[in-house]
Amino acid sequence: MISIANGVRQPMRLDHLFTLADSRGILEHANGTVPRLAHGYCTDDNARLLMFAVRDAGRTQGSEMLAHLGMRFVLDAQDPDGRVRNRMAFTRRWTDDASTDDCWGRAVWAFGTAAARSSDALLRHRGATAFERSSRVSSPWTRARCFAALGAAEILGVDPTNDSARNVLAEAADRIAETVLEHESCAWPWPERALTYANAVIPEVLIASGDLLNRPRDLARGLELLDWLFLTETFDGHLSVTPVGGRKIGDTGPGFDQQPIEVAALADAAHRAFSVTGDPRWSADFDACQSWFCGHNDLGVEMFDRATFGGYDGLTPNGPNLNQGAESTLAMLSTLQERTPA
Repeated sequence: MISIANGVRQPMRLDHLFTLADSRGILEHANGTVPRLAHGYCTDDNARLLMFAVRDAGRTQGSEMLAHLGMRFVLDAQDPDGRVRNRMAFTRRWTDDASTDDCWGRAVWAFGTAAARSSDALLRHRGATAFERSSRVSSPWTRARCFAALGAAEILGVDPTNDSARNVLAEAADRIAETVLEHESCAWPWPERALTYANAVIPEVLIASGDLLNRPRDLARGLELLDWLFLTETFDGHLSVTPVGGRKIGDTGPGFDQQPIEVAALADAAHRAFSVTGDPRWSADFDACQSWFCGHNDLGVEMFDRATFGGYDGLTPNGPNLNQGAESTLAMLSTLQERTPA
């Protein structure tokens, strides 16, 4: 089932995901609803596909197939040393070198999710093995470390003694704490000079660290930052998220274009905060994320296509960007899908 506006629920449909997918993986971009073959595939989106499909837990027909498709792609992207490639042409040829950029972090997140949550023994085994391999390396980039840390949190949720996962999560939380000391002020408590992208992963990592590593200061700081982020990204009673150009102190909203992945990151963080604290305010914030896709946003327009169940690529000053790429479709579906405790 999928949550729609005002408490209405209807069966989730994966029509557009199957339109974007072929035997190799999920294609990155679309022109309207038509896949752009020339743009090929990326590991970022196939990792998102794997996480979404595993979280679905077999409730929706076809999700098990998509989970295996995503896992095969992300495993192929992983080098023996744990680094990860991101871009593949439609000709099935990798076009970049392996790195520890965001694609590495999202791959680790996906591996950890599969290892912890999948009901399929093969996916659990492959996820656990791949997580261990990629956890041996690290990244200089905050977002990449945070994505990987959320994969570690998944592992720790079922195996609290896993040393690799504890190290990945602790390293990310420690680095966030260091940046807080560098940049925060009363007027700008955020641990970076500006809000950029996937911002909510930062407080979510601190909340996970506080909960799973028994670090109460991290938990308190993560909840404070998430509260500030929701306040900053709320306008006139609805979400108005950071646009693609970022947001810094003194900026006023609303700003455009707004990306569905920002809303999906907020939804994940709010869900974790509610699971850890039981405070209903986080449940209300999660509902605000779902409502953004259902029209409770700056322009009052739905951000998905009810005919295809594809997600629109962004909220522009003039309405939705009607292209339905993989990133936006998966952001929409993952935000609206049923949730179990984190």
